[in-house]
Amino acid sequence: MDELTVPGSLTLSEGNPMPVPLSLATLPDLPPAVRVPSYARADLTPGIVHIGLGNFHRAHQAWYLHRLMDAGQALDWAIVGAGVRAPDAAMRDALLAQDCLTTLIELDPAGRSAEVTGAMIDFVPVEDGNAPLIARMTDPAIRIVALTVTEGGYFQTADGGFDAAHPDIVHDAAHPDVPRTAFGAIVAALGRRRAAGQGPFTCQSCDNLQGNGDITRRAVVGLARLSDPGLADWIDANATFPNAMVDCIVPATGPSERAMARDLGIADNAPVTHENFRQWVIEDRFCAGRPPWEDAGATITDDVHPFEAMKLRCLNAGHQILANAGELLGVETIAGCMAHPAIHALFRKVELQEIVPHVADVPGMTATAYVDLIDARFANPQIRDTVRRVAFDGSSRHPGFLLPVLRDALKAGTSIEGLALCEALWARMCAGTREDGSIIAPNDPHWDTLTAAAIAARTRPSAWLEQRQFYDDLADDPRLTETFDRWLALIWQDGTEAALHTFR
Repeated sequence: MDELTVPGSLTLSEGNPMPVPLSLATLPDLPPAVRVPSYARADLTPGIVHIGLGNFHRAHQAWYLHRLMDAGQALDWAIVGAGVRAPDAAMRDALLAQDCLTTLIELDPAGRSAEVTGAMIDFVPVEDGNAPLIARMTDPAIRIVALTVTEGGYFQTADGGFDAAHPDIVHDAAHPDVPRTAFGAIVAALGRRRAAGQGPFTCQSCDNLQGNGDITRRAVVGLARLSDPGLADWIDANATFPNAMVDCIVPATGPSERAMARDLGIADNAPVTHENFRQWVIEDRFCAGRPPWEDAGATITDDVHPFEAMKLRCLNAGHQILANAGELLGVETIAGCMAHPAIHALFRKVELQEIVPHVADVPGMTATAYVDLIDARFANPQIRDTVRRVAFDGSSRHPGFLLPVLRDALKAGTSIEGLALCEALWARMCAGTREDGSIIAPNDPHWDTLTAAAIAARTRPSAWLEQRQFYDDLADDPRLTETFDRWLALIWQDGTEAALHTFR
């Protein structure tokens, strides 16, 4: 067996002992090149409840806090994990079995390195009605409730308003003491804190949404108003909802990632791989204090929106440009898409000619330089970020990332050829087959609806844009409809490769 060498002089070979099961007790037994927490678990007390303990949170927000703790700071801001969905219970079991520790594996093009983080100290039981979660958030020691619940988890209407008619919201409004949603649990906890004469906590979204704090405020206050207008007013006046931009490419964990951890000498039930880049830009609005995240490299600002816009419009939209074309052509990874000449050319041309004109520069970074940066990040061959993961939930990601740019381009009268082509590629993908005839498994919460529209659009392209829950009044713009119709007809007639080469 070949030896595996990673930064830090960690070399593993066939003769090494079995990987060490991850736990607090076994930290001293891990290979010496694996960075482990310098702080003791007994020194930590909780300050944050985080709802949605997926890979991104553990590679990003939890890492910043872990590095602060390593420097002897923020020891009273430890994380308590939480969730409101059935899969969250499985994550709870996996993390509690290893004392809530996480192995982070950084995938640098030059090699791999491993770090164990310990900023999380507990995970509340996941139960119907969310009583344990509500009780934990009611504790005055909890001063921040943070969320990573995906872009589609904020109950928004097509025009960006609060979806008060959603069945889960209707339930939580009628049964505020036994809510189904994270927002219902937040409202219930804030209600108890108000009744006890306590102050509120900060609600901190860490999802990829422009204005994510404003959207969170709309969901929490909007839901509270349905059952208790007085509480809604109190929350609106006293709680804070900072906007933030988050960035780090974090692939899903599967057997290969667990094997990677074992190769590094660690038996981890839920390791996380990530790129060698992180960014966190945070609006400084915290009603009950916050950790000094800037000491760990985060940017604290009074205006996060330009940073948000650059990242969402260039990076997140760029992911969709690549993933839909890649899925149709059977390319498995984002790095593979970047290595595909026609897909890479699509990415560069749409980014530089149709997106960058609608993105403002930020301090220290022009929009063009940012495109070059993400080009290199996406091409990192160490990151096995699957096209399927990136293409998931296009019904949230296209309206969130691509359509705002399309609206601006239509208003400004600039080119929309590539943006319309990307929408046509999404429509073709949602028909459920690749160019080689293989089946694309359902990959969206609204897959059945999307597939029906995509099949209808094969002979009547307007059927796709008529999905007003995603496109709203864009379906009425003749410039978009004519351009979209032309591209979709070409894709169905001559194929994806032909359309990409025509666009070049």
